[in-house]
Amino acid sequence: MKNYVIINGVNSNTITGLAINELPPISKPLMRTLIEEIDGRDGDLVTKLGYGAYDKVMTIGLYHTYDIDQVIAFFNGSGTIVFSNEPTKVYNFEILEQIDYEKLINFKTATITLHCQPFKYPVGETPITLLVGDNIITNLGNIYSKPLLVISGSGTITVSLDGNQILNIDMTGLTTIAIDTVLMEAYDPNTGVLLNRNVTGDYSKLKLEKGTNTLNLGGTITSATITHVSRWL
Repeated sequence: MKNYVIINGVNSNTITGLAINELPPISKPLMRTLIEEIDGRDGDLVTKLGYGAYDKVMTIGLYHTYDIDQVIAFFNGSGTIVFSNEPTKVYNFEILEQIDYEKLINFKTATITLHCQPFKYPVGETPITLLVGDNIITNLGNIYSKPLLVISGSGTITVSLDGNQILNIDMTGLTTIAIDTVLMEAYDPNTGVLLNRNVTGDYSKLKLEKGTNTLNLGGTITSATITHVSRWL
């Protein structure tokens, strides 16, 4: 089966003369840790700081008639990438290291280092519509997820998870608000204006454990959706 990658929705198979010779192996990001030695205590104290971003390296090649400008444009920038050895998962990535295109032209091969964020998400995820009251949300991944919640409504809106109220949203003067638990910010999804002062509570508690979760919405809501429900290491 021919290797491919999909960057920001564009398949490498559509790039004239580009071959993906070797894909990165499927691997798990490392946990960042702080290790402290304390006088009078045996061993050391290990504090877990969260999973770190990591690099994935792949080998590309050129064959037959190729368009080097098209290849350069394909690997320019950042965004999302899907690897053909993990066709149902998408990573967020950046290319931070310079690609040796002269080597690619002369020897028809080169390596590309992709700086990937630690979590991967399902390809083609669509927002889940939420209703007032209890909503059963299933995280199909292998680790907790930090979702994006978008709510339109009025008055005071409450958000509870598994029976515990975690957020209180004041919609005065607003029509729609987004709660992004990765960025730990509330904002207007249409303008990007920050709306943290309209929210009381702890964003970090809006965390979906793997498996089923019960998310309750209270108040006057005209529409509500949630995304980034499932994620994997």
